[in-house]
Amino acid sequence: MPHVKINDKISLFYEEYGTGALDADNIILSAQVGFYPKGMQQYLATLGFHVFCITLRGFHPSTLVEEDYGEHWYDVFADDVAAFADKMGIARFVYMGASHGAGTGWHIMLRHPDRVNAFVAVVPGPHSLAEGTMSYRQMLAQGIIKEIPPFNPPIDNDDARQLRRDRRTEHIKNLPPAPELERKVDYGRPLMSLGSEEKLCEALKKITTPVLIIGGTEDPISTPELMMRTAKCLPHCKLVIYSNCGHDIDTDLIEETCDEAARFITNALKTKKWYLPVKE
Repeated sequence: MPHVKINDKISLFYEEYGTGALDADNIILSAQVGFYPKGMQQYLATLGFHVFCITLRGFHPSTLVEEDYGEHWYDVFADDVAAFADKMGIARFVYMGASHGAGTGWHIMLRHPDRVNAFVAVVPGPHSLAEGTMSYRQMLAQGIIKEIPPFNPPIDNDDARQLRRDRRTEHIKNLPPAPELERKVDYGRPLMSLGSEEKLCEALKKITTPVLIIGGTEDPISTPELMMRTAKCLPHCKLVIYSNCGHDIDTDLIEETCDEAARFITNALKTKKWYLPVKE
């Protein structure tokens, strides 16, 4: 399995899709705790992009960790992505992430803005710090909540889409149990070290990289209200929200979301803007 050793202690597992020189404009990096094998990242590779899917530290088969980084987990994740790019000889890249993967993206935008050409942020929040900092994953583990709200609404009149969702559910069901150290990880919520919703919004306003936000009206995690708040803060943002879609839109409507993402990335690389050139 391919790994990149970013320091003496940490090795990151990655999967590579598509081709192209590592100094080309078509490089996409994505970092998450794991990847469904038929999601946006893999499909974007069929559209001409060279995509690297990086498993975050603390999650198998990347290096497991015993250290708790507290409110700085996402800072560590962001720095790992930059270190991965350094080791691979990638100077600049597009970053793409969904949910917690997008959470890593916010930290990359603030810590390594000179490395990123564009950011495709799928169901990205980030969570309002007024609601607390504990992740849903850990609240469930500690019994604070009995179950996570349904991520997706029922599908209406689309058998193929339902079949795709059923196959994803079966895939997740058949995954092997996570190692004990991995189960202990609570990476919390993005930007939680800022301490307040007001400071979070001020930080978002400093991000000048072109950002595409993709989400669904029925997402209980990255709600439309959160994404609208984020879009209002970002000076260079395009927000696309689909009705009858939820938190798993990146594996649910792959063709649609990748078409939107590919057009946005291509234009951002060419014009440095989040919208097509105005021709008067």
